[in-house]
Amino acid sequence: MTQEQLLQRLEAEAGGAYRWSNGPGFRYAAHVHAYEKVLYCVEGSITFRLEEEGRQIDLEAGDRMVLPAGSRHSAVVGPGGCVCIEGRR
Repeated sequence: MTQEQLLQRLEAEAGGAYRWSNGPGFRYAAHVHAYEKVLYCVEGSITFRLEEEGRQIDLEAGDRMVLPAGSRHSAVVGPGGCVCIEGRR
């Protein structure tokens, strides 16, 4: 699926859709959001760690994740970097 197709799909299910990217190995420290996050990995890969659940979600191009509001999570970008789109519900 193309980036445009994924963006259209995201816009149909969540508001405020936007695109972001990071280079290989970039790390996001553990944090929470007050909203439900809907995220698609468009290119590359990224791993999200759900801190309180003790599990991880590995996303590659075309994969989708819904993260409930208040979920404490961190993330590490894969070796090829990543491009993602996300929105809020």
